[in-house]
Amino acid sequence: MHIETHGEGPSLALIHGWAMHGGLFKPLAERLRDRYTLHLVDLPGHGHARDSDIPLDPHVLSSLLVDAVPDAVWLGWSLGGQFALRNALEHPDRVRGLVLLASSPRFVTGEDWPHGVKPTLFRDFGEALSQDFRGTLDGFLALEALGSTSAQAELRDLRAHAFERGEPAPVALLRGLELLDEFDARDELQHLRVPSLWISGRRDRLVPAGAMPAAAQLAPNATSLVIRDAGHAPFLGAADEVAEAIDAFASPLFAERG
Repeated sequence: MHIETHGEGPSLALIHGWAMHGGLFKPLAERLRDRYTLHLVDLPGHGHARDSDIPLDPHVLSSLLVDAVPDAVWLGWSLGGQFALRNALEHPDRVRGLVLLASSPRFVTGEDWPHGVKPTLFRDFGEALSQDFRGTLDGFLALEALGSTSAQAELRDLRAHAFERGEPAPVALLRGLELLDEFDARDELQHLRVPSLWISGRRDRLVPAGAMPAAAQLAPNATSLVIRDAGHAPFLGAADEVAEAIDAFASPLFAERG
């Protein structure tokens, strides 16, 4: 893995979404680095960790992540939420808190879970990658920005920076799509021992806004926030609001335990 560190203060670790890298969190880093030490993770197969041979598996990475960044509040965006959540579930004594940003305990719909995308979406993306790799990634960027009131600006930002560390490894992309398709941690949320904050964009077209409030109802000591004009990347179009919410959540956790 690659972990880039900025700022000073208590630790806040951020994990990116599918096909992205930690550098996309620059808007949050600029707003929080005077109060927190920010650890921006590139998952295996992504960004500066493109050539890593570590499996893209939340269970495998959990110990490695909390060893690298102990005593942190972990934030996971989209797919990255699976890894942040796994850290909190498996190492609650080494995690201060959990922020899930446009991330869900289940990403596809089911009979008892309406807050997802159609079950074939991620499989369709996998098939499309083999036909048009770069075109499929660009289409995914457009889907991430879609719905936000600043969609065009967000799409320009994503296109400008998504691949500045190189294209992600195809094998990691396919594995990430499998994780998104198969993931269902709803039953585990009742065992979550750390405080959690679930942030959603009301206009999100990838993770419906209702998923995060529904998840917060399944976990103890959990709260949710829906950002009215945001899409799937609220840290771009609503960076001030997201940074303020993170700080309001994280600051008391460090004050409580010293």
